[in-house]
Amino acid sequence: MRIETATAPGTPGAPNEDFVAVALPAGGHGGALVLLDGVTPPPDNGNCVHSVPWFTARLGGALLELSLSRPDITLADCLSASIAGTADAHRDTCDLSHPLTPQATVVAVRWGAEEVEHLVLSDSVLLLEDADGSVTAVLDDRIDRLRAEGRRVGPLRNLPGGFFTAAADPAVASKAVTGSTPVAAVRGLAALTDGAARCVEVFHADDWASTFALLRKAGPEALLTRVRDRESADPHGAAVPRGKPFDDATAIFIDL
Repeated sequence: MRIETATAPGTPGAPNEDFVAVALPAGGHGGALVLLDGVTPPPDNGNCVHSVPWFTARLGGALLELSLSRPDITLADCLSASIAGTADAHRDTCDLSHPLTPQATVVAVRWGAEEVEHLVLSDSVLLLEDADGSVTAVLDDRIDRLRAEGRRVGPLRNLPGGFFTAAADPAVASKAVTGSTPVAAVRGLAALTDGAARCVEVFHADDWASTFALLRKAGPEALLTRVRDRESADPHGAAVPRGKPFDDATAIFIDL
């Protein structure tokens, strides 16, 4: 098995709000990965005394542990329990009802002897490569659909008819895109935060198949370099308008 990951902050020296982890059970088959992209709050948001990296590490670590230790429950149930536990860790000091309480996008994958289970919540991406090399993107496309309708995305976070992130409400786990694939039909997989997916989703220079091919050939560092080269060629977002000229970027590639 080959496992490679790379991550980089959008601004050198600034906190990286992404989280990535993979674990393989000792003496057993299978494994799990978790990828989170923390949502950056505005500078004047004082509802929580904890940082976004604190939140993503806490939530991501809990989700990875449950994904491995509780194979009897679904990934959505693992996420729900992880959100609840993380909320309990700071509800006495922080206003968890605030719409900008720390939160994150989620990709979780668990594989065993028979199947590969997946969960995607919000705009990070999961790529699955089948036995013949075809690549399928698993996406939670709610944000894209809202933008296509010309609607403002921010006010619709974690609201009916909007889009959902993992924050303090365990119920949002039921909104995730979930599924499973026979393990024999999955040759490899990759997970990307939206910052690592920019060559496809923002710059429209690549597609998912070519992105996966780059990951397989040269690894996640090469993908992040390609993204940074595109961002650096348009450092102020003049040619390609975007919310952040540079973004935290994280990718993980696994050859099963």
